[in-house]
Amino acid sequence: MDMVLRVEGLRKTYGKLEALTGIDFEVRPGEVFALIGPNGAGKTTALRICATLLTVTGGQVTFLGRDLAKEPDFVREKISYLPEEAGAYKNMKGLDYLKFMAAFYGRTAAEEKEYVDRAVGITDLGARLEDKVGTFSKGMTRKILLARALMTKPVLAILDEPTSGLDVLNALEVRSMIRRYVKEGTSVLLSSHNMLEIEFLSDRVSLIDHGRILDTGTPGALKDMHKANNLEEVFRSAVR
Repeated sequence: MDMVLRVEGLRKTYGKLEALTGIDFEVRPGEVFALIGPNGAGKTTALRICATLLTVTGGQVTFLGRDLAKEPDFVREKISYLPEEAGAYKNMKGLDYLKFMAAFYGRTAAEEKEYVDRAVGITDLGARLEDKVGTFSKGMTRKILLARALMTKPVLAILDEPTSGLDVLNALEVRSMIRRYVKEGTSVLLSSHNMLEIEFLSDRVSLIDHGRILDTGTPGALKDMHKANNLEEVFRSAVR
């Protein structure tokens, strides 16, 4: 099976700090793959490297068989990245923001319109899109940012804490959106501190701590392996 993303021996250092110590994982077509671990474990560093925002110290990342370091432009055309701290322009109307972002990706006016129409459907915000983003709740803002990330139907969506700070209902909506797009062909690489979210969304999971992968498997397999009731217990067992 051709992998959407393959990470092999990935290392990243910041001076004397080794953020990633030679990790390996892969994202298969049509799956949600999650990296979970505590703050400072290396999750966001790995995601930023895969999104072409950071260079590697060692190892290799390939996307659809192409070397990310040698062909970053090819990768950028087919992925999207939603960081945890992402924000939208508060003085723009929601719809204008979506049109603004679609202009970066669309090669024709028709393609831009297709992206905007898809994003409008993802947000499900209706007439509120005529209001300024600065008036939106955190949940509404996160929806519009997720719509921006998914409007192009990327081959791979890289999502860092996609439901960070959202209430239960908004988090459920965002998770459903992600799952719907996976069914339509988008693969997802995500990170989250919410273990319930990981169990709901992910096909496979890697546990990461201090820049190294501890275990990888389906949520069910990991729970069986560690004789645990949930992924929080799995992680506690793995780091011992």
